[in-house]
Amino acid sequence: MGTAEIAARLGVSRVRVHQIVTTDPSFPEPLDEIKAGKIWRADDVERWFAEHRPPRDPAT
Repeated sequence: MGTAEIAARLGVSRVRVHQIVTTDPSFPEPLDEIKAGKIWRADDVERWFAEHRPPRDPAT
């Protein structure tokens, strides 16, 4: 996943993703860096998301 895909998955801006990946030591390390930017394993991002984002209340 790239920054844009992570932003879409988390429901935040790409700027916010950049803030998260540079300041939150629990965020997974990138798999690699390509010309377009850093990329992460989708499984790693999904695991982090499950551990750090509370489930949404369906009533709200």
